[in-house]
Parts: sequence; C-alpha cells; structure tokens
Amino acid sequence: QVQLVESGGGLVQAGGSLRLSCAASGSISSINAMGWYRRAPGKQRDLVATITTDGRTNYADSAKGRFTISRDNAKNTVYLQMNSLKPEDTAVYYCNAVLTRPRLTAYWGQGTQVTVSS
Repeated sequence: QVQLVESGGGLVQAGGSLRLSCAASGSISSINAMGWYRRAPGKQRDLVATITTDGRTNYADSAKGRFTISRDNAKNTVYLQMNSLKPEDTAVYYCNAVLTRPRLTAYWGQGTQVTVSS
C-alpha cells in the first residue's frame, strides 16, 4: 500500500513558475516508477512526466523544455518544476506511483490545482 500527498499548486501568471511536490509513504521499496499526470477542464487525464527509481525520465511533448521531474529517494518525494507556464497548463495535477509487487498496481494522490492566468 502506498499513500501519495501532493502540494505546491496555486495561481500563477503566464510565464511564471511553480514547483509541485509529492510525498509517498507506505511500501516505498516496492515502487518502480512515479509520475505526474494532469486533468484539464473537460479533458481526460494525461501524462506529464515520469521518473523511475534509478532516475530515468520521460516527458510529454507539451512539457519538454519547460518542466523537470526529479525525486529525492531519501525523502520519498517526487517534484515537478514547471517553468514558462501557459494558460493551457491549467489543470489538476496528480501524483502517480506504480508498484510491481505483489502485483502491478497503480496508486494516485488526490491532486493539486494549478491555475495559470493570461
């Protein structure tokens, strides 16, 4: 079992920056990868960025060059640094963790709101 708590969302002007945090607790040793997803108003939840335990990253095209995902294994925390924010980045951002034992299972946080004004 894994519990995820996001923080760091808020209101920012276009061109500004925010840093999201996701603190994980529970069966940390079983986590294979973590990531950030977002759901904009009227849209489905989409992948933003993922990171494996050994630090390999993957980004959506919309995030490349602007967002950076990182993790602090000692603190069991994943971060998403968001720069050059655009109004279309407005969404609820969710933290995700994938465990491989005892079987492949995904866990989700409750989400944190990011609003970018024009």
